[in-house]
Amino acid sequence: MGAQWKAKGKELAANAKGKLFGRLAKDIMIAARSGADPASNSRLRLVVEQARKVSMPKETLDRAIKKGAGLTGETVNFEHVIYEGFAPHQVAVMVECLTDNVNRTAPEMRVLFRKGQLGTSGSVSWDFSHVGMIEAEPKVAGADAELAAIEAGAQDFEAGDEEGTTMFITDPADLDLVSRALPAHGFSVLSAKLGYKPKNPVNPANLSPEHLEEVEAFLAAIDGNDDVQNVFVSLAG
Repeated sequence: MGAQWKAKGKELAANAKGKLFGRLAKDIMIAARSGADPASNSRLRLVVEQARKVSMPKETLDRAIKKGAGLTGETVNFEHVIYEGFAPHQVAVMVECLTDNVNRTAPEMRVLFRKGQLGTSGSVSWDFSHVGMIEAEPKVAGADAELAAIEAGAQDFEAGDEEGTTMFITDPADLDLVSRALPAHGFSVLSAKLGYKPKNPVNPANLSPEHLEEVEAFLAAIDGNDDVQNVFVSLAG
């Protein structure tokens, strides 16, 4: 699960692509506020590259850029909100939302957290580090993740959730710099974003199968909300 929880299972995976496109479109619109040209807007460039790697339709991508940049006459009014608390069995969770109506999202989060515990701002964020997260895969056989991390300027690296991938951890300010450098050191970037890494991750093996299943069900319900962009959880692995 690592720092960012990802939905598992065939049924969840079948619905994931459409949800991913929707979330990327929001990220693109937010990034495009600072300019519609990815060449001069590093944040937009990173999201556009991610959208292309997951085969977002070009029409959808272009429409999101134009809408975010104010070129369509439509108003984009998303607010970034983070909800903190605990899943069942005291597993810390940070839920990152982009919403056009906090008065809708807040009560929905309260309902979703009933099987856990919704905290106040700062209640669990103290136990997470705000970092850049770059998911990458080797371009060539034998690519050395440790050497690539050192040469590209990453702070750390760890095996990713998917087989063969590596998660490079950076200072938030170095996210774009390291993303640009990694291909020269044998790694192809799959995604790059800012996120939250647990300082003291909980080993899932310390939870019973029943308790872990309850945590997974809780996270799946949170992730299913349309306003949720990312779910970061203090489970290791």
